[in-house]
Amino acid sequence: MAHNFLGYKVEARSAATVVADIAAQLDIGAVNCTWMACLNPHSYVIAKDDTVFATALQNANWLVPDGIGVVIASRILKRPLTERITGFDIFDGVMQHLNRRGGSVFFLGSTHDTLKRIAEKLPKDYPNVTLAGTASPPFKINYTTAEIDNMVNAINDAQPDVLWVGLTAPKQEKLIADLQPRLNVSFAGAIGAVFDFYSGKIKRSPILFRNAGLEWLPRLIQQPRRLWRRMGVSAPIFICDVFVRFISEKKGQ
Repeated sequence: MAHNFLGYKVEARSAATVVADIAAQLDIGAVNCTWMACLNPHSYVIAKDDTVFATALQNANWLVPDGIGVVIASRILKRPLTERITGFDIFDGVMQHLNRRGGSVFFLGSTHDTLKRIAEKLPKDYPNVTLAGTASPPFKINYTTAEIDNMVNAINDAQPDVLWVGLTAPKQEKLIADLQPRLNVSFAGAIGAVFDFYSGKIKRSPILFRNAGLEWLPRLIQQPRRLWRRMGVSAPIFICDVFVRFISEKKGQ
């Protein structure tokens, strides 16, 4: 079940239910790749000026509310979402499922060092999950046709059940949208910073902050130059759009 939230169909169910949906895709060995993306205030604002990104978000099979601001705004607009669902929630839930039944994964994104750390950590945390392969694409905005072909071939040759993509928004979502029709995987997830969190390269916010909806605060302190725009620019625009929609709907009642 999804609610229409500012033009996007956002999951109104729990993280466990979304993971169960994805697990069902894996269990039947689906050959048509389905995929998941995350919506937060920053990605919403980026998509306002990036129609390709907006279309990718609208076409994702699961669009989860990865941002406490989205959850709070949904309640203000009378379309309450059950809970905040992070990329890490989906990552760990799917990996736990694969660990129980056996399966394989491919990591696309980040740096060679981060991928090396993931490769070393994975067998300890998920011993029944096979690392089918990893790839660190060139650091650039757009990829050539040859680079896209190389990615598709590398992933399909490895034959993973799941593809994890960590290139940050909006690059990762647009890339999955391009790759999806050609991929022979059951599921792909755009999980951004999860690569850094899981590898230990960046420390995830303490659970008290996460439960309070303040996971962004320690991250902002750790990476101010990277994340200031989210709070200083995107958040006010998002709040303004929510307020305008609220007033508009009030008048329409």
